[in-house]
Amino acid sequence: MLPPMPRAILVLLLLLAAPAFAQDAAPEPLGVALENHPYPHPVRFFPVTVEGQDLRMAYMDVAPLGPANGQAVLLLHGKNFFGAYWEGTIQALSAAGYRVVVPDQIGFGRSPKPDLHYSFELLAQTTKALLDSLGVAKVVVVGHSMGGMLAVRYALLYPAATARLVLENPIGLEDYRVKVPFTSVDATYKSMLAPTREGLDRFYRSYFATWRPEFGVWADLAWRATLSGEWPRAAKASALTYDMIYTQPVVQDLPRLAVPTLLVIGQADRTTLGRGALKPEVLATLGRYPELGRHAQAAIPGAKLVELAGVGHIPHLEAPERFHAALLAFLK
Repeated sequence: MLPPMPRAILVLLLLLAAPAFAQDAAPEPLGVALENHPYPHPVRFFPVTVEGQDLRMAYMDVAPLGPANGQAVLLLHGKNFFGAYWEGTIQALSAAGYRVVVPDQIGFGRSPKPDLHYSFELLAQTTKALLDSLGVAKVVVVGHSMGGMLAVRYALLYPAATARLVLENPIGLEDYRVKVPFTSVDATYKSMLAPTREGLDRFYRSYFATWRPEFGVWADLAWRATLSGEWPRAAKASALTYDMIYTQPVVQDLPRLAVPTLLVIGQADRTTLGRGALKPEVLATLGRYPELGRHAQAAIPGAKLVELAGVGHIPHLEAPERFHAALLAFLK
């Protein structure tokens, strides 16, 4: 028979085991401003006032790693992400001599989640004000997904301040209002209040043609945010930005772009709004990115198109070598 285990050792073993048990039972909630989630570079805050609300816009400002080439690149994130997912792209650009500015738009990431009227013009204006405060007079604008819609608006509002435009699998290359039923902000908000972990997993997996385990972090973070006591506030902001995307299309404005433009399109992408509310025969006609990319190229004067076979909605995560090669070649 073994001698009794000393009480101090038993307590220590239980304490060491407790975090694993707690993690399995209930993931740790994540604040809706991602306070406890590390970013790849220091995060600073830029004060802005919108509709009488004093807000602080989060951003990263990354200096070149080697000799500076005197150019700056602005990276605009998609709706269901935030600036930190650009980590690899920041590395590639800064290594090539670029200064890289990466904001979390108001309503996303470490920025606040206010209840206000979101518009792409508003987001473009706050982004321009940030760049002005940093002394960046002209910038290459790179936008992914929703960030692509914002990038189009930015280039239209500030053509003289836009050196080049890069659109990575942008949404909004079709007018969703034609085929996707309208949903009120209240209805969208209610649907976002109580998501399931399985549903979020399926949602994020749909972004990738080839799934890798490391991509699971984005669903994990999204799920942990829903466990926060502040989740209803974030869900309302998310519903408001969904309405912005639906009601403020940019496809009709593509012919007005007057800056050198590159489209990088993952050919396996089928992203669209309203997926869960559409009949299969209608869904099959939306999010057809091979066609959308070619139509966008034809609509944008002088645009270049790079098609990435076998890649889904987020080339800079799924095929970073190919995406960065296309991006850097265009910027030379």
